[in-house]
Amino acid sequence: MSEAVKIAIVGRPNVGKSTLFNRLVGKKLAIVDDTPGVTRDRREGDARLGSLTFIAIDTPGLEEAPEAALEGRMRQQTEKAIDEAAATVFVVDARTGVTPLDQRFGELLRKSGKKVIVVANKAESAAGEAGVLDAWRLGLGEPIAMSAEHAQGFADLEDALRPIMREASNLDLNATDSEEGWDNPLKPLRVAIVGRPNAGKSTLVNRLIGEDRMLTGPEAGITRDSISIEWRWKGPDRIWPIKLFDTAGMRKKAKVQSKLEKLSVADALRAIQFAEVVVLLVDAQSPLEKQDMQISDLVLREGRALVIAANKWDLIEDKDAVSKAIRETAEHHLAQAPRIPVVFFSAETSKGVDRLMPAVTKVYVDWNARVKTPDLNDWLRAAVDKHPPPAVSGQRIKLRYIAQTKTRPPTFVAKCTRAEEVPAAYRRYLVNGIREAFDLWGVPIRLILDKPDNPFAED
Repeated sequence: MSEAVKIAIVGRPNVGKSTLFNRLVGKKLAIVDDTPGVTRDRREGDARLGSLTFIAIDTPGLEEAPEAALEGRMRQQTEKAIDEAAATVFVVDARTGVTPLDQRFGELLRKSGKKVIVVANKAESAAGEAGVLDAWRLGLGEPIAMSAEHAQGFADLEDALRPIMREASNLDLNATDSEEGWDNPLKPLRVAIVGRPNAGKSTLVNRLIGEDRMLTGPEAGITRDSISIEWRWKGPDRIWPIKLFDTAGMRKKAKVQSKLEKLSVADALRAIQFAEVVVLLVDAQSPLEKQDMQISDLVLREGRALVIAANKWDLIEDKDAVSKAIRETAEHHLAQAPRIPVVFFSAETSKGVDRLMPAVTKVYVDWNARVKTPDLNDWLRAAVDKHPPPAVSGQRIKLRYIAQTKTRPPTFVAKCTRAEEVPAAYRRYLVNGIREAFDLWGVPIRLILDKPDNPFAED
């Protein structure tokens, strides 16, 4: 255990450090309560995040206090954890934004010389969006929007930790999982198949791999655990290693009563977070109900690529009408990712199943797309000339520069005066313009409007 890489979790009291720690170690080792200061000693636990394993250190809340006081001694515990760790996960509260205390401790972490990952926790609702953007002010890199309580944002944390872990341990922790190696032929593509009970998820998995690997039957809810299966799909230009995740059916939250089903749904949610492409399987006889839309929305908010698969297509008589209805419903309710791929087939008869994996790999490639900065700025100038941003309180908004900061999903940062006042409609205009210009349909796109670095830029 002493040879494992250590990652310290630090932050003010009551920002959610222990909740994050419990998620990472997979057990409720740390007591969690709304009362600040519950954690007083640093606690270590064997953590797993996707394919990464390390020792997570839960620490007391950082507070300013004399060294001899209880709070001062608690801070010393935190400082020792920082010294021992290869990197620090700095947790702030997205609902309250960056406080002066956060800024002072951010400076402390910067002076430590250790790698720091900023996590804006409690970002599950619209109330946390401003706090996530505010976390940029810490000057410690791009903040990760997360809800430790609701298990959102963990895939982004895994991506941020991977290069740090590799450097700290001098081991090749599946280096092809980095953005640069996403298309490495040895890297397994992680695909989760999710949906309501009895949609045919296990039958589909059996058809894809060509054997009766999963237990199936007419009863809803046979699958309880998320089962992963290694498989190789022969595409037109290469052989793709695939890691399939068959998940339990996800019913409406109000109908989930038993503890066992709650655990099964939680397992399915974890499969979504660690997948790269999520296949939402729906019953073509009752497609895209409210629960399907909620699952789809969760997938896109998590930043995963999505494919909608309509099963039991052999039972549909008016295929044109049903196909049109499904596509129109998806376009209307999932406007954050227009033209999501939709595939129609029958897992029972195998007819049309061969169309699924080409759609999965195509959306995966688009999800990893990177656009050159000069091309982006040529597009931005043309877009602003065609439709300038509206004036706010008599002052013009100026968009000066745009660059792509990451992929998976494609994420762009544009330097913009009065960034917080840009109307939502104009943001949508810019995002849709990026989709149109660079053919990025069917995947979530994130656009961050940031203030220019020059404080006199508005003059």
